[in-house]
Amino acid sequence: MKKLFLILFSCYSFSIVSQETKKDSISTVDLQNSPLDTSFAFYIFNKRVFAKPLVKKNPPKKWTVVGKYTFLFNQSSFSNWTAGGNNTVAGNMTLGYDFNYKRKKWNWDNKVISAYGLSYVDGQGMRKTEDQFEYNSLLGLRTSKLWFFSFFSNFKTQYTKGYDYKQEPKVAVSDFFSPAYWSFGPGMLWKRNDDARINIAPATARYTFVSDQFSGKYGVDKGKNTNFSLGFNLSAYFKSKIMKDVTMESIVAVYSDYLNKPQNIDIDYQLNIFVKINKNLSTNLGLHAIIDDDASSKVQFKEVFGLGLNYIFHKT
Repeated sequence: MKKLFLILFSCYSFSIVSQETKKDSISTVDLQNSPLDTSFAFYIFNKRVFAKPLVKKNPPKKWTVVGKYTFLFNQSSFSNWTAGGNNTVAGNMTLGYDFNYKRKKWNWDNKVISAYGLSYVDGQGMRKTEDQFEYNSLLGLRTSKLWFFSFFSNFKTQYTKGYDYKQEPKVAVSDFFSPAYWSFGPGMLWKRNDDARINIAPATARYTFVSDQFSGKYGVDKGKNTNFSLGFNLSAYFKSKIMKDVTMESIVAVYSDYLNKPQNIDIDYQLNIFVKINKNLSTNLGLHAIIDDDASSKVQFKEVFGLGLNYIFHKT
């Protein structure tokens, strides 16, 4: 009897809905206000038809990776030039890779720079103009809007043997992993954004490595291959757009050794200016100055200027 009653009631409800729909095509709001809004049929109908679709949000990226290749070319040629001059051709290749990680309060910036350059001078042959391998790592834990607890690591060396051509015969002054420098230590990082940061590390350990050939140079005692120092390190990076299509990049590192002549401060400063021509071409000017009494009693200075071919081969 109960089953029969339920069947009749369902048929009656269905007929009422059909009649009302034919009369005035009731809206969802009207249907919800009707006596049928508690029925199981209306519940299913309302959920499937009028439910808001789920919008899937893409999670923020944790890693960003950028790989960039730059070829810098410069050349000079003379023919019957009364003032004199040697024909020269020079090319520098630079491969830069950035691996940056960001999640919640953590920031981890990694940068690898690999560069090599050669020049040919009429009457003098081939000479090295650029030779660099450098890895920078900076880990930060945010403590406030702009400040982080930090730990940095820096390693740098060169690939091939370098010579002092002012002496006859030429004298070797460097080689692969000779010298090589490895610095690391805790500190505090001020970071406004990826283009403006200063890291202060008052307890920085630095190792200097040389081969047997260069033992006694670069601050390493004669007969040894390594030297340890503990000191204060400050590093900074700033990049800004000084006008349309002109970008300036400043990189500085300052180090003072507590254990040996702390008044003799080592300074490594680079200034790079990029003038954009189009997507892949630019005019590049690079200035690099080093003050390091363990390597040289004089200021080391290098200037590179030329036409740059730029290509981003990896970006995520």
